[in-house]
Amino acid sequence: MPHSIRRVRHELKRRTLTVHEVQRLTPHMLRLTFQGPELTDFVSAGTDDHIKLFFPVDGEQAMRDYTPRRFDAASGTLVIDFAVHQAGPATKWALQARPGDTLQIGGPRGSLVVDWTFDWWLLIGDETALPAIGRRLEEAPARTRVITVAAVPSPEDEQTFETAAEHAALWVHRPIERADDPQPLLDALANVDFPRGEGYVWIAAEAKVARAVKAYIRDTRGHPKDWMRASGYWARGRSDAHVELED
Repeated sequence: MPHSIRRVRHELKRRTLTVHEVQRLTPHMLRLTFQGPELTDFVSAGTDDHIKLFFPVDGEQAMRDYTPRRFDAASGTLVIDFAVHQAGPATKWALQARPGDTLQIGGPRGSLVVDWTFDWWLLIGDETALPAIGRRLEEAPARTRVITVAAVPSPEDEQTFETAAEHAALWVHRPIERADDPQPLLDALANVDFPRGEGYVWIAAEAKVARAVKAYIRDTRGHPKDWMRASGYWARGRSDAHVELED
């Protein structure tokens, strides 16, 4: 069966939103719910879309990429999860955010839409990938076979996702100081059996980790490069780093 993987472009628009609710999901994850009339025409077609968030820093604006975790057009709310793993402007702002605070966002500029025609899915990532992993699981059709392999600092950082999919979760615990070390994820993946049929592999983590995992999936496990996507959602020692790891 042919599989449709297509890019969709959206009108680029900046919006000002208001914090409605702040929730501590896990020790290293905050969930903020935003509201605002400017969300009326908001569109996010891909489960791993990213939007720009603009944070005030010394009279200027710092930009960071985040995944729209959940958008509810009926209630006019947008949920964004913040992995608090680096002491940057986004983490600082999120930790201090309170209901009534405002924030500007931009985008998404576009979406990569992967149809649910694959026999199985393998989603691999670290803390920063959990919003996209959770969203894909929540949107998966019933009986979709999904395997997730996620690296987090501790059992307390594991998350439970509501899904109709047949979901198998493998959690890898490693210190936050080793978040740029690919070995814990590579060791875990060595024990993962790929299901029969045609699968789609999605990878997002620290750039060095994502690059190593992609090479392992492609070269060692022999997975078709056209049926995978890998992104460096952040990079140790760099600010505002979001890297698409194309061949």
